[in-house]
Amino acid sequence: MKAVVITTPGGPEVLQLQEVEDPQIKEDEVLVKVEATALNRADTLQRQGKYPPPTGASSYPGLECSGTIEAVGKNVSRWKIGDQVCALLSGGGYAEKVAVPAGQVLPVPQGVSLKDAASLPEVACTVWSTVFMMSRLSAGETFLVHGGSSGIGTFAIQIAKHKGVRVFVTAGSEDKLAVCKDLGADVCINYKNEDFVARVKEETDGKGVDVILDSIGAPYFQKNVDSLSIDGRLFLLGFMGGFVTQVNLASLFAKRITVQAAGLRTRSLENKAEIVSEVEKNVWPAIVAGKLKPVVYKYLPLSKAAEGHQLMESSKHAGQDPACHMILLIQYSRIVS
Repeated sequence: MKAVVITTPGGPEVLQLQEVEDPQIKEDEVLVKVEATALNRADTLQRQGKYPPPTGASSYPGLECSGTIEAVGKNVSRWKIGDQVCALLSGGGYAEKVAVPAGQVLPVPQGVSLKDAASLPEVACTVWSTVFMMSRLSAGETFLVHGGSSGIGTFAIQIAKHKGVRVFVTAGSEDKLAVCKDLGADVCINYKNEDFVARVKEETDGKGVDVILDSIGAPYFQKNVDSLSIDGRLFLLGFMGGFVTQVNLASLFAKRITVQAAGLRTRSLENKAEIVSEVEKNVWPAIVAGKLKPVVYKYLPLSKAAEGHQLMESSKHAGQDPACHMILLIQYSRIVS
């Protein structure tokens, strides 16, 4: 099969399409013939040598995919050959075939194309596990997501609005904020020319928001704390702005603030299966009902993976952190814009 190989840590040019051996499935896995995979910022970090795959995972990038099941392990009962699915991966999506633990496989939601389904697993599992399962965001609360036009952001806006939440977003241009507004965001803040802390306080009568989802890290930490309400919850998904900062611990104490951080890739198979099951139960019906939709910026053939990485890192697209705005079409040889 063909796969995109990281030939050495470096820039996008190190991504090379090569002939490699087909993956071998274990008893609890399925083999998926990949239709499409989505680009995640984590892929660019892996390419640079900053985010290695977990032990035992595929060395090829790609944290999600869609496609057709080609083989099933002897312990797999739910899935059968020919099923059209999408899946959460620890790696290997940039390839024509990938082995996937059966508990990380999802049916393609009715009304979503097979190629667009590739953009759903990572964002859906990330947002549902962090914002709802761990931060307990609920109807009637307020929610701030930084990088609202990113793949994570666009999905978080939609599911939060569907759940009856008032949504605040930050983004770095009026075009990006327009994307957020069209998806239902209530308060859109341009962080380049407006203090988001002051705007949050103004919009909430000084109370602050209940939950914040942040991938910026150090430079936003104290600002996030200042933007939270009593019993507020801050969830850190990444550290694009840096890892080290100073914080006024008294402000955490006074507001009874909870701070959490986690990713998906390094979780146990059991934990991932639990998250995937919760997503199918709580998120998939909303997609089928048309309440949530994939937000895709561009389609590229697998041979253009380097171009996709260049575009992602240039930020000339809808999002600050374009988790799922670009899709690589494994089975197609043309670019669809």
